[in-house]
Amino acid sequence: MLTLRSSTTSPFGRKVKVAALVTGHADKFKIITADTMAADDPLRRDNPLGKIPCLILPDGTALYDSRVIIEWMDHDAGGGKVIPTDWPKRIAALRLQALADGIMDAAILMLYEGRFRVAEKHEARWIDHQRGKVERGLAALEADPPKASATPDVGTLTVACMLDWMDFRFSSLAGGQYPKLSAFLEAMNKGMPGFSKTKPHV
Repeated sequence: MLTLRSSTTSPFGRKVKVAALVTGHADKFKIITADTMAADDPLRRDNPLGKIPCLILPDGTALYDSRVIIEWMDHDAGGGKVIPTDWPKRIAALRLQALADGIMDAAILMLYEGRFRVAEKHEARWIDHQRGKVERGLAALEADPPKASATPDVGTLTVACMLDWMDFRFSSLAGGQYPKLSAFLEAMNKGMPGFSKTKPHV
C-alpha cells in the first residue's frame, strides 16, 4: 500500500491524485492529511523540507515533490501514461507543467505574504512581482489553452489543477477574463472521470 501525505487544499497534492486516476494508482493510496506547519507532524520525518505532497512507498522510501511522484507513477504504470514517450510531446507536456507549477508557486507566495506577515509589513513590490508572474502565465495559457482530455498528460492535468485552485483561492476565473481557460476547465470537469471529485476544499 502507498501512503500519500497531502491535504485537501494543496494543488500539488491534487496533481498527484489526478495523475493517479490516469496511471491506475488511485486505489493504491492511503491518503493521510499532513499539517505542514506542525513541528511534530510525521511529514517532516518523511520529507525534511516539510512540504506536500509526499509519497511513501511500501519499502519506506519517501518521494517528493509532485513532479518526482508523478514520474515514479508513470514509470510504475509502464511509461507513457501521463508523461509522453514521444520526445516533442514530452517536452511540450513538461514545459506546460512548469508554467502551471510556476503560476501556483507565485500565487502561493502572494497568499503567504498575507497569511504570515501583518498588514503593515506587506511588501507591495514583492506582491506585485509575484502577481505579474501569475498574470503573464494565465495570459499565455489563455492565448494557447490545452485541450481537455479524459486521459490528460502531466501538462494538461497540472493546468487544470492550477486553474481550479486559483479560482478556489483568488476567484481568478469569476470575472470572465479568461473565457478559453474557463471553457477548458469546464470540459475537464465534465470529461475526465473522477476529476471533479478531487476539487480543493477546506
